[in-house]
Amino acid sequence: MRDGWVVGVGVCLLQAIAANPAHADGFLSHLNPKNWFEKSSLRQVVVADPYLEMHTGPGVGYPVFNVAGRDEKIEILKRRTDWFYVRTERQIEGWVPRDQILATLELNGEPIDIHEPTRQDFTTRRWEGGAFAGRFGGASLISIFGGFGLSEHLTSEVTISNAIGNVSDNVLLTVGLNHTFAPEWWVSPYVGLGTGIIKTSPRSTLVRALDRTDQMGYVAAGARGYIARRFLWRFEYRENVVFTSRNENEEIREWKLGLAFFF
Repeated sequence: MRDGWVVGVGVCLLQAIAANPAHADGFLSHLNPKNWFEKSSLRQVVVADPYLEMHTGPGVGYPVFNVAGRDEKIEILKRRTDWFYVRTERQIEGWVPRDQILATLELNGEPIDIHEPTRQDFTTRRWEGGAFAGRFGGASLISIFGGFGLSEHLTSEVTISNAIGNVSDNVLLTVGLNHTFAPEWWVSPYVGLGTGIIKTSPRSTLVRALDRTDQMGYVAAGARGYIARRFLWRFEYRENVVFTSRNENEEIREWKLGLAFFF
């Protein structure tokens, strides 16, 4: 039965790729490392206030080390939350808070328009990360994960989990592939398929039990939804099978709910 689940989900994923050649092309394109670090054209703005303070890092705790004067042009290189990494005409680079960037002007003299993340950005996201809490069999589960968008529908994902139970503690490391059926919906269902390893540490006190590490596989079904800005919620259910060295494999049900962010 377990093999039937795995083969069934795998066939669904392959059929989804075959039915959407454009998505398959995007999948192959993202596998090329040359495409992972593409940068959009730099944006130039003009300082309108008497001065613009540049910090050594993205936070108020970092000291101001340089000041750009009025009418000086600066280039916006990248953004981290509410901080912008900029470069002046003198090739000095530093971090500027969002409120000071909003006080700058476009080269044509118009006020700058800062794009804030929207649901459209969520559907075309590339990186995603977050944390889950839930249950792994009868144990409490905490998970963190990171994902890379291969296309609008396909995402590769790495998950590290810790399940703490009365009988044993488990540490899991899994890698998998998720297919989202309708990323443009407010609530988007998805299915997943993956593999990994699980390390089990028994809590035996009478007899010293040895830790063991086994291979595992899983099929998953879940849903995700956009909340606001760069945040989303996720719910996921997994059917896990642990390929033990004993005569029988172990099947463990897992469910979890969590929050994630994308960029």
